[in-house]
Amino acid sequence: MRRRLRIGAAGGVLLAFAAAGCSNGTNGAASAGPPRPGGTLTLGIAINPECVDPQQAGANGEVNVARQLVDSLTDQDPRTGALRPWLATSWRSSADATRFTFHLRKGATFSDGTPVDAAALRANLDGIVRLGARSPIAGSYLAGYAGTTVDDPYTATVRFRTPSAQFLQATSTPSLGLLSPRSVAADPGGRCHGTRLVGSGPFVFSGYQQNQQVVLRKRSGYDWGSPLWRHHGAAYLDRIVFRVLPEPGVRTGAVQSHQVDAITDVQPSDEATLTKSGVTELIRANPGFVFSLYPNVSRAPLKDPVVRQAIQLGVNRREVVDTVLTRSYRPASSVLARSTPTYTDLSAKLAYDPAAARAALARDGWRAGAGGIRTKAGHALRVDVVFTATFNQSQQVLELVQQQLRAIGVDLRLRPTTPGELTSVQQAGTYDFSWGNLTRADPDILRTLFSTRFHNADRLTDSPLEKDLTAQAATLDPERRAALSARVQTALVAGGYAIPVFELTQVVGLGPTAHGIGFEASSRLQLHDAWTSR
Repeated sequence: MRRRLRIGAAGGVLLAFAAAGCSNGTNGAASAGPPRPGGTLTLGIAINPECVDPQQAGANGEVNVARQLVDSLTDQDPRTGALRPWLATSWRSSADATRFTFHLRKGATFSDGTPVDAAALRANLDGIVRLGARSPIAGSYLAGYAGTTVDDPYTATVRFRTPSAQFLQATSTPSLGLLSPRSVAADPGGRCHGTRLVGSGPFVFSGYQQNQQVVLRKRSGYDWGSPLWRHHGAAYLDRIVFRVLPEPGVRTGAVQSHQVDAITDVQPSDEATLTKSGVTELIRANPGFVFSLYPNVSRAPLKDPVVRQAIQLGVNRREVVDTVLTRSYRPASSVLARSTPTYTDLSAKLAYDPAAARAALARDGWRAGAGGIRTKAGHALRVDVVFTATFNQSQQVLELVQQQLRAIGVDLRLRPTTPGELTSVQQAGTYDFSWGNLTRADPDILRTLFSTRFHNADRLTDSPLEKDLTAQAATLDPERRAALSARVQTALVAGGYAIPVFELTQVVGLGPTAHGIGFEASSRLQLHDAWTSR
């Protein structure tokens, strides 16, 4: 088993703000003149991309590379959430959301010359299912997959055993990006490092050096890009180099000294330094579930809803952002980020009210004890939180939350772990809170996390959310789906089934030679329109 879906991977598996010098789309290039074809764009990235196969990639750094190699059936507008044609010129769905028919454009090819046709689509979806645990994101999008029928060379119908309204949005993601049937049949391990990884996208794989860099080159003749892109035809850039620079200070220095054109994963502590030195920030919130505490409700004391609700009241989200993060980030105002379709503003229900928290705990029988920590029936109100440091500021955020909760009589103890240890602890249920986020520009992220049939982040045995989670997956009516999503978001906050804290943000630092870099709807990089004035 290669990797499992887990809470805790920032912006990946578990991945629009107003701020000075930032944007939620593509960075402007007016001052640099018209785009210039050619050249190499060098991006400093935070992690080594262990797997650049889009169907196996999980972390943000991996998906940012993979996105450039493959096209998708549809594209999602980052501003409106609407789906637009891409490799599919049109589509239709059955009323029960179990069958989806796609009409593919003619003329698109994979870089090995084979056509992007209905047979290739079927090979890809069947192949993702065969990957099993190697495909944590794409595999989750195909839950209940029953097969694909080739209706004619450029028409295919995808079938599910149960309703799957989320599948349409999933077709816009890089995780369901299409590969050549030869790639689908290749060894999954080799595909991870680019061997026989062949897509139909604007760039092709050129080279991989472990812990050093990934190199892509332009595909000549490319002419079937997304209508959401700013220009048609082949990409401007001749090459893209993703240079692995794990240390935040090294990345910061590299873009300031022009050793790289841009950097990803700008840390909050480095933002002021960068902007003062003339580096521009490109910023967008990750859609999906915000960074939150997820209670294990299968054991005391978080089995008690009063305790969970008091903790909800005891977290000062604004202080977290103002103290540990920057104005590029926002306090959570729901369990979903503002950039997520069907987001519902619950800021009034998430107001900081430590007096109300203390009063609720007192009514529930929790009395002030030694050191201010409350006790009940001889047990201290002590809970732990397991987490990984994938997002660098996680420990600092949790340390501040720890102080805030101590003020209402709750002793929060921090348990940093490795990703592998986190998975084992979550499976065993030997924890009180887990910590993390999950990125997706679709409300079905709620079902992925909280349905007892999927991740079940709270370890519920009889979920009060199940009916609405299932219903939103079965309707394609946007208003009905939004209403169901709003009910689930409200129930999660009211019942303390999640303690949302802040919205994760992607912050990219742009040097003076980087232009046209953009974000797609899932806050992954889109580099077809990028160019360099170096």
